[in-house]
Amino acid sequence: MQKLHEIKQAMAMASVNVLCMNPRDKDISYANNSSIQKNMLLKTRSFLEDAIKDILSKFMPVTCMKVADLGCALGPNAFFPTNEILDTITRISQQSHRELPELQVFLNDLPQNDFNTVFRSVPDFKKDMGDLRGPCFIAGVPGSFYERIFPSRSMHFIHSSTSLQWLSKVPKGLENNKGNIYMSKSSSSDVFKAYSEQFQMDFSNFLRLRSKEMIDGGRMLLSLMGRSITDPASKDCCSLWDLLTKSFLDLVAKGLVQESDVDSFNIPYYNPCREEVIEIIENEGSFNLDKIEIFEENWDSEDNDYNPNFIFEKNKSGQNVAKTIRAVSESILATQFQEIIIDELFTRYAQHVGEHLSHEKTKAIIIVILMTMK
Repeated sequence: MQKLHEIKQAMAMASVNVLCMNPRDKDISYANNSSIQKNMLLKTRSFLEDAIKDILSKFMPVTCMKVADLGCALGPNAFFPTNEILDTITRISQQSHRELPELQVFLNDLPQNDFNTVFRSVPDFKKDMGDLRGPCFIAGVPGSFYERIFPSRSMHFIHSSTSLQWLSKVPKGLENNKGNIYMSKSSSSDVFKAYSEQFQMDFSNFLRLRSKEMIDGGRMLLSLMGRSITDPASKDCCSLWDLLTKSFLDLVAKGLVQESDVDSFNIPYYNPCREEVIEIIENEGSFNLDKIEIFEENWDSEDNDYNPNFIFEKNKSGQNVAKTIRAVSESILATQFQEIIIDELFTRYAQHVGEHLSHEKTKAIIIVILMTMK
């Protein structure tokens, strides 16, 4: 029994270590299915601008501003924060008649991320910058943000969008979570506790590590998927994964997947509530919490504030959501289950999601946090 437990733990760690956004150059790629993430970046524009303005006012003149985007992934979103930072720096410098500072941008993600695609986009990005902006130097920094990734006291600004909900590992103590791949209404209290404690350890560690890397007075802007109420079994936390569990059980019934494989698999993911996030920041103690807000996004990325002509169609919305979830989770799923079942799994998932949305428009909850290094 102990040996079996060790094997399952090794599989769980392997799943986390291969986490990467789907790089495939087709309609299931992350680049083509990250509109929710883009909408979130648009909504946090004012937060980012306020942070950059504050840094420039504190440290002016600054010869070279060093910023990082943690969990940059790939595709058009990878350069969005950099573009916004450049715009803000250029505008403020011109208004104050100061020389434009240089900008050094570090794009960070796990080593499995498709950095080659990111780097191939750099020439086009610099071409689009034009001649009015200051020099911008871009580097890739592979590594987990749950470890040290930058020199001490070197960073002015750190940004991370929709990444910190991914845990450093699958929590321990989930043996009684059979029939689920995440927290669910049918999960025991021990399962909820295990997930919550793992997030508390991971987020505390993240803050501690960044405090070593940032200069005093530096700013950090984070957004992560969360939940709107304290109940960890709430629908805005678990429904997406409940429907994926249901899809897996469909394949079990067809004999395509072993039930034991589903029972031993759990997603290394956690949706915290606002109260949890505040408590961890205050207890860790390295940062002042300047602002925390909650935003909502519809599951279907096409159903958003920027698309007023959206018309709901069950099958289409189900497919849109399925492609979004597949783009961020396929690498982990493929380590536990045969790749041959992935297409069928997400076909079933699209059907379940479409049916769910035809009865209820469920929201994704995003928590946005702006902090200052003490």
